[in-house]
Amino acid sequence: MSTSVDQKQDFFTVVHERHSVRYYDPSVQISKQELEDILQEATLAPSSSNLQPWRFLVIDEQALKEKLLPIAYNQQQVVDASAVIAVFGDMEWFNEGEKIYAKSVEAGYMSEAVKQQMVATVDNGYRNMDEARKKKIVHIDGGLISMQLMLVARAKGYDTVPMGGYDVAKFNEAFEIPAHYENIMLIALGKAAKPGHATVRLSVDEVTHWNTIK
Repeated sequence: MSTSVDQKQDFFTVVHERHSVRYYDPSVQISKQELEDILQEATLAPSSSNLQPWRFLVIDEQALKEKLLPIAYNQQQVVDASAVIAVFGDMEWFNEGEKIYAKSVEAGYMSEAVKQQMVATVDNGYRNMDEARKKKIVHIDGGLISMQLMLVARAKGYDTVPMGGYDVAKFNEAFEIPAHYENIMLIALGKAAKPGHATVRLSVDEVTHWNTIK
């Protein structure tokens, strides 16, 4: 069963209704166009110097989801969800700086002089960073876009669950992931067969310090 859901919801409703869902209706298919729309909205997330290191692999063919199942420790949502989106951080993301900033100049968002300054900053800074700092950046930016993707999906009436439980080495081998792609997470996406269960949160007082940490 194919479906297309386009709902505009209050932001706080989206936030409160988003739950991690592990049981999906396997008959629901989300079109490539709608998946692209979700990804397009997600890419409005912020990133370090607007260099957008995120990369995606959308797995929506059933045979490939079946291939992924044992790699993801047989978590059933992998095969029942409409799609599984693998989120990566490109460890060579800074190579896109010239293209991104040139588009900003074309759009009137920055001057050519600012563009040249930004490109120089990228070349002198990010390119020469140690691997640990690079990984930290792509994981932060990858986390930001992953959360945004899940909220966009919920706003459109779909459900998601972020997944860190999978064999990264086997995944990279099975799906021929480039060596410079850093795994962030998998996100299963579809229509819930059973709602995600309610959870509790620590209070703000329990997790927040004001002005100093004692």
